[in-house]
Amino acid sequence: MSTDLRPLQPGPTDAPVIRLDGRRIFVTGGARGLGEAFVRALCAAGAQVTFGDVLTDRGHALAAELGSQAMFVDLDMRDPDSVRTALHAATSHMGGLDGLLNNAAVTNSGGRDLDQIDLDTWDNVMAVNVRGPWLATCAARAALKASGSGRIVNIASDTALWGAPRLMAYVASKGAIIAMTRSMARELGPDHITVNAIAPGLTLVEATEYVPRARHDHYLNGRAIPREQMPNDVTGSVLFLLSAASAFVTGQLLAVNGGFAMH
Repeated sequence: MSTDLRPLQPGPTDAPVIRLDGRRIFVTGGARGLGEAFVRALCAAGAQVTFGDVLTDRGHALAAELGSQAMFVDLDMRDPDSVRTALHAATSHMGGLDGLLNNAAVTNSGGRDLDQIDLDTWDNVMAVNVRGPWLATCAARAALKASGSGRIVNIASDTALWGAPRLMAYVASKGAIIAMTRSMARELGPDHITVNAIAPGLTLVEATEYVPRARHDHYLNGRAIPREQMPNDVTGSVLFLLSAASAFVTGQLLAVNGGFAMH
């Protein structure tokens, strides 16, 4: 099979037709990569969006491009005060909150054997990828409950489904997100808040530029749909899980990877 990283067939170029008019959504890690794609798709679907990131210049530029539908806030997922401040600013600005998209994540340990990962790297990955979504969910809970139809979508990874090697900290963190999603769904269900997770496959975004060509080929050869995964391949599932159409779907994991890992 070709090792060209361009799609063998083009992916979707527009967000699927799912409307989120009037929905107020907060997105973590929304300044670039999949997060940026999510922010753009949410705005295109009519949602009011506040998004946070440590990439302040890119975040402000994206918000300025999108106009009144989007607001950017500084957000460091490692800092509990930053998480609480960002969620408070978002809720105040939008007059409430209907959805939380826990997208922010770091990799850091890519390409290292499990016994080569230092403690600081491990702790940083867990702080951003696991503790951060928990803190954001805690900070958003009251506002999501008040909305009467709160939605939480946690971005996991299909690396946790097939056990990607030499990526231990990241894989462990995404496995934790899957487990947390189920526990959150049980706990927040009485508040009429649904909690679901999406596990994307390897997607062509800036954050995956470091991935060796061999890993891209591994995905290409293993997918039921034999082409590269693009950001807009994932946005439709996010919109669905943040919409009224998913009102009775909770605690579920949706693998969006072209059939690479099936569960």
